[in-house]
Amino acid sequence: MQIITTHKNTDFDALASMVAATVLYPEAVCVLPKTVNPNVKAFMSIHKDIFDMHSSDEIDFNKVKRLIVVDTNSWSRLDRMDALSKRDDIEIILWDHHKGNGDIRATWKCLEEIGANITLMIRRLKKEKKNISPIHATLFLTGLYEDTGNLTFPSATAEDAYAAGFLLENRADLNVIGTLLRQAYGEKQKNILFEMLQTAKRSRINGYNVSINKLEINGHVNGLAVVVGMYREILNVEAAFGIFTNREKDRCMVIARCNAEGLDVGSIMRSMGGGGHPGAASAMLKSVNPAAVEDWIREFIEGNQQASVQISDIMSFPVFTVESDTSMEKVAAMLKDKGCTGIPVVDEEKLVGIISRRDFKKIKKESQLKSPVKAFMSTNIMTIEPGTSPIQAARLMVKHDIGRLPVVENGRIIGIITRSDSMLYFYDMLPD
Repeated sequence: MQIITTHKNTDFDALASMVAATVLYPEAVCVLPKTVNPNVKAFMSIHKDIFDMHSSDEIDFNKVKRLIVVDTNSWSRLDRMDALSKRDDIEIILWDHHKGNGDIRATWKCLEEIGANITLMIRRLKKEKKNISPIHATLFLTGLYEDTGNLTFPSATAEDAYAAGFLLENRADLNVIGTLLRQAYGEKQKNILFEMLQTAKRSRINGYNVSINKLEINGHVNGLAVVVGMYREILNVEAAFGIFTNREKDRCMVIARCNAEGLDVGSIMRSMGGGGHPGAASAMLKSVNPAAVEDWIREFIEGNQQASVQISDIMSFPVFTVESDTSMEKVAAMLKDKGCTGIPVVDEEKLVGIISRRDFKKIKKESQLKSPVKAFMSTNIMTIEPGTSPIQAARLMVKHDIGRLPVVENGRIIGIITRSDSMLYFYDMLPD
């Protein structure tokens, strides 16, 4: 059995790539993720008799011999494919246009940074002289236009434009495409945009004009991507980030729109477990402090993305520590002298806590400065191992709003990684 699938929250580029894959691999069946974008859902409700789509519940994964993945290179972004990720006896074919390395180890792959994934598929369709219907051409051009912002995003290439021309030659209907891409913008969206504009702030970060806006919303709201896009245009900034917090569901949606050369918001969202492109990207986070998310975005923009290293390569060592009976007064002097924001607390080589500048807010009287560290330190310690990926450290710090992680090996603290240190994973700042 052969199956074709794509990422969760399926957009038109992903759907188009799946359908294109059925033309290239006619024996394969499409497995559509359970979560799809609202406009894709509307499209499928009308065209479900034309495009044969299956759910994961209908698939006997024990019979799968070939897996075709389009528009992503990450197992975590696939829906209910965990069983296949653990097998080494299946053939995996991969089509993806996103920057950065994923964790899907493919038998054959086409990985190329380009405006839309469907453009890669069209290249193969043209080479093999496959016939496509006007309905196919319309869907494919919808995906291409969506991912390239109608060929206006910096990620759009000449080949994307040539592919668009090819699809128009094959009678893609621009009227239908305009309807499909017209996302919801009503009273809710208008009110959110107004509130964002009321609290708007511009920043100059690493030469880019950026606006980061945090807003609490109630319930599910469609069209937030449209709102962020309009927000960016009205403010006339190069990059805009909307951090939308839903307290009831304890989750945070981060949406980014950008038109600046050299600034890849897709990389920022991938660092948070999301995805996207240099000009348009998003991430869904759970149990996070919006302020920590903003800090992370700012720190990310401050450098140039590169490098892939282990925590042991970027951690600070040896680690400066204090004992639990050290006075808060002495710790305050140490923090100032060392220029750091936190110090691990160690007794008999065992990590027992962390004392940070934030903990000094617990002090209500001057006399309490004579108290030992153990009275104010944080004992709910989160640690990380030296062989762990820096991206895991970054996600932990964002999720739990912490500025540092002790690096522990065999029960002993051997280093410490800070939020700034973790940026070395994304920025080419390692010494030669």
